[in-house]
Amino acid sequence: MKTLIVTGGNIEKKFLLKTINESEFETIIAVDNGLKILNEIKVNPQHIVGDFDTVKSEILDLYKADTSIKIHKFNPIKDNTDTDIAIRLAVELKSDEIIILGAIGTRIDHLLGNIHVLKYALDSNIKCKIIDENNEIQLIDKTTIIKKKDITKKYISLIPLTEKVEHINLKGFKYELKNGALTMGSSLGISNEISKEEAIIEFGDGILIIINSKD
Repeated sequence: MKTLIVTGGNIEKKFLLKTINESEFETIIAVDNGLKILNEIKVNPQHIVGDFDTVKSEILDLYKADTSIKIHKFNPIKDNTDTDIAIRLAVELKSDEIIILGAIGTRIDHLLGNIHVLKYALDSNIKCKIIDENNEIQLIDKTTIIKKKDITKKYISLIPLTEKVEHINLKGFKYELKNGALTMGSSLGISNEISKEEAIIEFGDGILIIINSKD
């Protein structure tokens, strides 16, 4: 099952509509003020989650009478962010792929937190990606093959989520690497490009953040 999570960060309506129209999402989860933009484009979610401290009550009230939509309300005083809760719900619903929009905004702390909570999906062996018009962000913990035809942006950056990632071999990239390492505090993995039809990222233990960026 492919699941779309729409959170309350920056989202272009055209990009959201394009994403929905070009993908076959079986489930849409609105996260707090992410409900606002879904309401504006007339797309109903199957689930609404959050502490509802940002979405206007009059918007939320429009969905309370619809029994086909499940509303999951949480206390604002909680340990998990709303996006974290939405990812956990998507995993619980047995999603095999999760796409998140609205997780990139002006709050850098939220962005970093959202990247970190992708690990819950990774640990559940579920493909999970944060996207906007300019970026696609995901985590990997094993050898990964990227086909050039499947990426939409020019640059590929690799950043260690764990303290270090060793025994890295990059093949099919503009800047290849043989038995290298990426460690916290290093910018070695920034702004690479795929040079062949297929690129391979091999490494030992650890977790890498892959960021595919437009500019």
